[in-house]
Amino acid sequence: MRAAWTPAIALAVTIGVAAASAAEARISGPYQNENLSVFLIHADAAPGGKAAAGQYLTLAEALASGEAVVYETGDVNELQVQNTSKDRTLFIQAGDIVKGGQQDRVLSVDLVLPPGSEKTPITAFCIERGRWSARGEESAQEFASAGKVLVGKELRLAAKSERSQQGVWDAVTKTQEKLAASLGADVAAPTSPTSLQLTLENKKVAEAVTQNIAALSKLLEEHPDAVGYLYAVNGAISGGDVYASPALFLKQWPRLLEASATEAVAERLAEATGKTATADDAAAFLTETDALQPTREELPAGVTLVSRGSDKVAAFETQSSAADAWIHRSYIVK
Repeated sequence: MRAAWTPAIALAVTIGVAAASAAEARISGPYQNENLSVFLIHADAAPGGKAAAGQYLTLAEALASGEAVVYETGDVNELQVQNTSKDRTLFIQAGDIVKGGQQDRVLSVDLVLPPGSEKTPITAFCIERGRWSARGEESAQEFASAGKVLVGKELRLAAKSERSQQGVWDAVTKTQEKLAASLGADVAAPTSPTSLQLTLENKKVAEAVTQNIAALSKLLEEHPDAVGYLYAVNGAISGGDVYASPALFLKQWPRLLEASATEAVAERLAEATGKTATADDAAAFLTETDALQPTREELPAGVTLVSRGSDKVAAFETQSSAADAWIHRSYIVK
């Protein structure tokens, strides 16, 4: 298995960081392993705000430390989240998968919850069919972990853009079928064959993904100024994420890279585009997408979701009144 990449490139692209200002970002890459290419987005200056990004708890961290609780509500498409930390802000990212409850779910919007928050509703979708009870020793009232995120642009579009439960179920089935075909093995768990979470925990899937990311996992150690990334599979850009600071990106990076690598494993048998994505392609993608007309949606806890879209791409920006800045941008190619 061989990885190859170019030296860091000083290719600049303007990424707006606030309504009245912009920052110059640089794109480096591609950093490549097999059919997965990664482009890093660098920024010399990130937007400020009232909360330092390094002080954010991710949902995975908070559930592991007991500083957040995700509650089952009995409604497939709505859960409740509470930040029980006394001094740290909780950042929940759309695409976070919560394991347990009466069914595994994926959260479909970002939220930013202050320390000691009340229970706050959040939109969710089921990523397994049939189960509506506790699984094994898991709690049916709360969710135990959030170690995985959605994989594949079809799944992310269904949950974040279309917000379609049927679309999510269909995309889960398709993802499982692609992984099984790529690996030549069944990836469904006997205890819950339709669970995406358990498929992502499958030993053969985990081994293949680990091999795919080994050459790329230390990229942020080499590029501490990176604030985000775009990735390409089989030569075509698939999506990416950008954050308000390197610290928040660093926290999210292991799960983001794992998800991108899982998509690449699932798409190994797909026909390649015949070309290699370049830094120029990545820069043009960001510039064109950020120029699209935005729509705004007010979410709980002072969060505003700004969406941009076309027949080619869906993009989302999370703004927080608590941080007085944007926190996260997500891009998905259709």
